[in-house]
Amino acid sequence: MNQGFWSKLKKPIIGLSPMDGVTDAAFRFIGAKYGKSHVHITEFTSAEGLAAGAVKLLDDFIYSDIERPVVAQIFGSDAEAFYKAGALVAALGFDGLDINMGCPARNVAEHGGGAALIRTPKLAQELIRAAKKGVKAWADGATLEDVGVHQAIIAQITDHKIYKSQTRNEIPVSVKTRIGYDAVVIEDWVKYLLEEEPAVISIHGRTLKQLYSGSADWDAIARAAQIIHETSTLAIGNGDAKDIGDAKAKIAAYGVDGVLIGRASFGNPWIFTDSAPSHDEKLRVAIEHARVFEELLPRKNFLHMRKHLCWYMSGFDGAKELRAALMQPSVKNAADVERIIGDWQRSAAPDLRLQESFATLIG
Repeated sequence: MNQGFWSKLKKPIIGLSPMDGVTDAAFRFIGAKYGKSHVHITEFTSAEGLAAGAVKLLDDFIYSDIERPVVAQIFGSDAEAFYKAGALVAALGFDGLDINMGCPARNVAEHGGGAALIRTPKLAQELIRAAKKGVKAWADGATLEDVGVHQAIIAQITDHKIYKSQTRNEIPVSVKTRIGYDAVVIEDWVKYLLEEEPAVISIHGRTLKQLYSGSADWDAIARAAQIIHETSTLAIGNGDAKDIGDAKAKIAAYGVDGVLIGRASFGNPWIFTDSAPSHDEKLRVAIEHARVFEELLPRKNFLHMRKHLCWYMSGFDGAKELRAALMQPSVKNAADVERIIGDWQRSAAPDLRLQESFATLIG
């Protein structure tokens, strides 16, 4: 079994959970700079879309070295596409490849991907094998042309800042899944996955049917972890971890090797350090986040940044008003964000020394 970097991580492993529409390159950069989780995983990206030459999807694979170890996550249901994606991810210099077998979104499940794979375990196994085959092909010297990666993708990455690979490593392949589709079947399901020897199996403690409602079933995760630990595969839990203390408590109570923190990281990159930022620091980092978003994702509409700004604006007097100001249609770039926050800070802190202090922070 190839565990790659996973075997070198200090336990317990506490990482950033991949979340569609959230964990883009800017979010992960800020998280790595101010929190530094043990591992960062990208938003999931369509293997079939990449195989068809959808170059815009490459934005999902932009990353910074500060994030390492950084893992690319893919989804889909076509083995040939997974083969090509495996080689592509390895060529882009990622430290690992993760397969999403847990997304509950209807448009993903209806096409056989995400958590729908729980109902088709033989196909799930085929996808793991295909991804591993693609990774190995790259490690053994195949070119992306040899593997059949779309020419539009090859042309785009050749001159793109995401093309970083200098070595041909056989990176580890992992799986992120759920405890079931419409009922808890994790004990049987995880045995199918283990036959393909993934480096890690991360388990979200809800079924597809639950979406994100109710509470994560950590007892089910614990039962799966016992089965996983009969092999060399690592077991990581996911769901409802409120902070790093809660994550460590879950690791101790349920016998997993680590925890991925998801929604609790929204607007809170400091969560992995278990520290509480000052209000001024939250505002300063919100501005920095907006700047990084523009730098790393220039083709992405700034509208995607707004939810992140909302998440930062909490826990202090006037946060509601500031949040409302930042949600105005006129806010279209980082400069607007800096101006609004600066104006708000000056009106909220008339003392000149506080104004000067804040100006230093954002300067």
